[in-house]
Amino acid sequence: MDGTLVDTEPYWMRAETELMAAHGLHWDEELGELMVGNPLLTSAEILRAHGLPLPAEVVVEKLLERVVAQVRAHVPFRPGAAELLADLRAHGIPCALVTMSYRSLAEAVVDACPAGTFASLVTGDEVTHGKPHPEPYLTGAAALGAAPQECVAFEDSPPGLRSAVAAGTQAVAIPHIVDLPEVPEARVVSTLSGLTVTGLAELLRS
Repeated sequence: MDGTLVDTEPYWMRAETELMAAHGLHWDEELGELMVGNPLLTSAEILRAHGLPLPAEVVVEKLLERVVAQVRAHVPFRPGAAELLADLRAHGIPCALVTMSYRSLAEAVVDACPAGTFASLVTGDEVTHGKPHPEPYLTGAAALGAAPQECVAFEDSPPGLRSAVAAGTQAVAIPHIVDLPEVPEARVVSTLSGLTVTGLAELLRS
């Protein structure tokens, strides 16, 4: 979701910077890249390791509150993402949203999409193991009634890409904020802009 469907990474970085500054601590965009794609409690521990004197659960709560407020004000869809979802919906292809963000934020994004866009929602607060563990994508595939190898997973972060590949999905990497490792099992596209169901089928056959 974050960085693939919607460009919320700047929202997260703003929330992190504001929270750290409130405690007299430095945070910047380069440090913020450490957080991309992680389970939220993992990200909270990174902030704590940089001096934030709050319990991890409180850190997550404060970050989520700030990011959800920004999303409710404006949902920044990534180029081509909403259009591809519409084409998938028109072709009767069900989609699951698999994110390490918590349900409160994921639902704010889903609410901005047309009804029926997502058949299932898997969030970081509802899985035992977060990305890069395969559990999130295995859960998403099961929710769709599909085998993982029948599913295409779109990812922009190293933990997410590792999760998708480990689960056995057909992974498509879309680099955004951070560089992605070279993964032989994954296809790479520079953007979702202009990508259709037909184009996606051709990409997967290549």
